[in-house]
Amino acid sequence: MIPTVGLTGGIGSGKSAVADSLAALGAIIVDTDLISREMTASGGGAIDALVNTFGPAVLAADGGLDRAAMRQRVFSSPDERLRLEAVLHPRIREESTRRLENARGPYAVLVVPLLFESGTWARRVGRVVVVDCPESLQVARTVARSGLSEAEVRAIMAAQWPRWRRLQAADDVLWNGGSREALQAQVAALDRRIRRD
Repeated sequence: MIPTVGLTGGIGSGKSAVADSLAALGAIIVDTDLISREMTASGGGAIDALVNTFGPAVLAADGGLDRAAMRQRVFSSPDERLRLEAVLHPRIREESTRRLENARGPYAVLVVPLLFESGTWARRVGRVVVVDCPESLQVARTVARSGLSEAEVRAIMAAQWPRWRRLQAADDVLWNGGSREALQAQVAALDRRIRRD
């Protein structure tokens, strides 16, 4: 298996922008959020298990998971969140592993928003890259792109490790509180380090 780098950061930090830039430089990207979306879309691999666990009311009109309704449900009940994770996480891990084993390139990047929090993902990577920015910017970006309220975004942030803890655990930190060009320069330097190490 090719070397694997973990990429994480708080919601709205810019993980996708970094992953896209690394992909443009030749890295193989395995994004757990995208896998989750595929599995919870209409006809996705987790739909039957979700309906068996939560009932048909969790489906949207198109037959996929009603993500907004499920988000409300899990953030108001830790038990419901654990039930959802019990359905999704093993399937996401299995598919991520399959994609990493089949990856061909200089290195793979495993994008996991809760890389540290999950307790299992961090052991699967050789180094961890954290994308960081001010919390106010995280909130503004997420509200702008998702339609979530500031309170909803802050509730999601509260379920993630605080910035200081992520930064302490990182092997590399990319600062995404400035310009796109500044981020691109950091990504290019990171790509050189990964290939050299």
